[in-house]
Parts: sequence; C-alpha cells; structure tokens
Amino acid sequence: MYYSLPDWSHPDYDVNTRIKKRYNVGDDANRWNKFVNYYQGQLAELSKAYKPDLIWFDGDWEHNDQEWRAKETLTQLRKYNPNIIINSRLNQHGDYDTPEQGIPVVKPEARYWELCYTMNDSWGYQHFDHHYKTPNMIVRTLVDCISMGGNLLLDIGPKADGTIPTEQVQILKELGRWTSKHKDAIYGTRAGVQSRFWNDKNAFSKDGKTLYIYLDNVKDKLVLQGLKTKPASVKFVGNPDKIDYQYDDYTLELNLPTANFDPAVTVVAITFNEKPAIDLERKEVSYTAYEIAGQSQVAHAIATISKSTAIGSNLFKDKISADGDILDKNLKFTAAEIKEWVTKNAEILHDAEAGIADGHYAGLSALSKDKQTLYLFVEGTPTGPIALKGLKNTIARIRIVGEGSMIGHDIFNKLYWSSTPGIVYIDVPKERIDKNMTIIAVLLDKPIELYREHVGAIESNL
Repeated sequence: MYYSLPDWSHPDYDVNTRIKKRYNVGDDANRWNKFVNYYQGQLAELSKAYKPDLIWFDGDWEHNDQEWRAKETLTQLRKYNPNIIINSRLNQHGDYDTPEQGIPVVKPEARYWELCYTMNDSWGYQHFDHHYKTPNMIVRTLVDCISMGGNLLLDIGPKADGTIPTEQVQILKELGRWTSKHKDAIYGTRAGVQSRFWNDKNAFSKDGKTLYIYLDNVKDKLVLQGLKTKPASVKFVGNPDKIDYQYDDYTLELNLPTANFDPAVTVVAITFNEKPAIDLERKEVSYTAYEIAGQSQVAHAIATISKSTAIGSNLFKDKISADGDILDKNLKFTAAEIKEWVTKNAEILHDAEAGIADGHYAGLSALSKDKQTLYLFVEGTPTGPIALKGLKNTIARIRIVGEGSMIGHDIFNKLYWSSTPGIVYIDVPKERIDKNMTIIAVLLDKPIELYREHVGAIESNL
C-alpha cells in the first residue's frame, strides 16, 4: 500500500503549495500535532480494514523523524501486523532502501534495496511523454538490480479509462516472457561478484551453490578466472543447448553455442557441489607487445591487448603511431588479423590510459591522455544499445574507432531538475560490429566527470 505522508490539501498540514506555507511547525505545535494524529488515524483505519503486508511511504523529507513521530507510527503499525515491511521513507525507520530513477553505479550499502523506476520519464500516465525505454532496456535494468542483490519496482501508468498504453504493454509482455523463462536466475538470488573482477553481470542462488551469468551480448566464448572450485555442471537457463567447458588452473572457459541466445539476456548457470571459493585478487599473466604480435590465437591476443589497455598497461604505447601507419620495426605479427585489428585501433593504442571505475560500464574501457575521450570496448554483439551510467559530461559525438561516421545515443532518467546524471544508451549497428572487439569512442565536452554517489529518493521536482 502506498501512503503519502505530506497532505497538501489538509488544512492542518503546514505546506499548502510549492511556494506557500500555512504556518511554521515550530510556531504552532498544537496544529501540527492535530495533523500527525490525523495521518496516524488514517493508518490505523487502513491497517484494520486491509491488513497490509507492506506500506510504501513517500515524502518523508518534508519533516524530520521527530516531527513525523516516526517511531511511534512504526510501533502502531506493528500492533496490527508484527511482520509488516516498511520502505526507507519513514525517515530512518524503514526496512529497505529505495533509490529512485538512477540505476545504482555500485551496489547500495543497504542489505535490502529496491530501485523505483519508470518506463518513460513520468510517474503515472502522462499523455505527452512518449520517451519510453525499450523492453530490452527494462529487462537489462532488472538484471542490473538482480546482480547487485536488489529488486525492481517498475511503474505502470493506466490511462483515465483504465487501459494500459501500448508501449507499456509491450514492456510488460517482454518482462513476462523473460522472467517466465529465467525464474531460477531471478527469485531468491543474491548479489554476485563485483564488476571490477568480472565484467558480465552475475548473481548467486540462495544456497550459494549456483552462479548465474547474465549475457546481454551474443558471444561464443566466456572465460571466468579465479574460480578455485571446480564446477559440477554448466548449462543455459531455459535453453536446452549443451555448453562445452574446460576447467584448469582456476580458469573456467565456456564454448557457447549462440544460435539460441535470448533476444534480451541469456543466462548461464554454473553449479557447484559446495559454495565456490573465488580468488578475486589473482593476477593474470602479463605479456609484451612483441609476445602478443607473435601469437597465432587471434581472440586471446586481442582480449589480452584490451584488458591490458583498460588497466593502464598499454602494450603498444610508443610502438605505433596514432594513425597506425608507423609500427615498431621489431613487431613481427604472426597473424595478419591481429595486426589488422591493432592498426585499425591505433588511435587508442598509441597513448591510451586506464579506463573508468567499475560499475559505470559493463565492459572494459580506456581514456585518452587528456581524459576527454572515453573508449568503450564492446565484446560480441550486444542485444540492444550499450549502457553508460553516471556520466556528468555532455557528449559531443560518438563513433566507432577505425571509422569516420557517427553513431546515435539517447539519455534516460536525466530529468531537468535532477542533479543525478541519467543513463546513456549508445546504439551499436550490428553490421558494423568487429567480430574480435569493437571500440566505441565517446568524445566529451571536457575531461570526464563521473557520478558514483548514493542514489536516494527524488525530493524535489522544481
């Protein structure tokens, strides 16, 4: 049950309109207490009549917990239902946190949390708001929440006649399809391994013995390093295709058949006989540019170059010109395909520095020396636009490295009055994907600035 603590229409509530107050609480305590008794009386009536399991409070920021008499309110509610669940908006007296609109960049500190999210930019139905997220974006937002141990509260806004707008129906049907197929990888799961260790979103089953990997890109190989426990089985969720895998030296390598990948997010279930031990600090083998050039395994070489670049260990720094025309004469490439990829992406490899912190992008990244161009590494073929969270900058243009043409992007949840950046979705045309690794260049208006702060309730709409 939703309950708004502020009631601007009540004669004893202190706030009347956005710019007008009826009185100051400190000057008329009796009048304020009349309002508190009124709202507590409403809650008592609702508790007796409907026995709610959960009350979702809103608007608590207009007063402190002493003025709301929040502790007293909670005690009263528990008389009717000792197990009642309260959200975080009873001013310090709730059971779980409620970040709003902004998908958290890093896992919230609260043990329990739930993202409050709209399908477009509006709560409820607004006939003029056609800025809808796609069904693909919403499914991937749910996966974001699952991987960080949270829930998703998704807004539905019926029209005046009670019908649901077509765009919302499409989103709900796709959510229904995906959740029905992947029940095991949703309900009862726990937060997975942090993104600074594994780029792919992941979560654990309730008993901790199954690791779920969520893939929103189509790729034929998945490598997880640092698994100290050998898997008992590896399979897709909701997909009968067989997965061949090799486990050696704490490294699990999966060969993924891609024909039946889910159109939104494919889930791989890795099951163990016991809770797996994971060595998250294990260091990878380092290579020199000359050793990489001598390799014949194209995928491994390019993955190594990309990982090294992302952590600031740029293997080709000072060994290649910005346009790729000049290469260190001692670089002898065994595989022409590796040389082709290196020269194509010379713009980044000649002087790129370490990328952005984990959580902002589900993949590898790097920055230009002046920090004004962000490079995003795209593995495989994304099922939808790639997502970038917490970018404070204005984007000048976006393009694929090695090409001259621009690609499009859209920004959601950056409302004009909100200080929290929205989420940037970047379109990556499938016909222009590099089968080994695509690199996207995002040119910014100034050196990059990122938002990693706690996302809470939206307390103003000014």
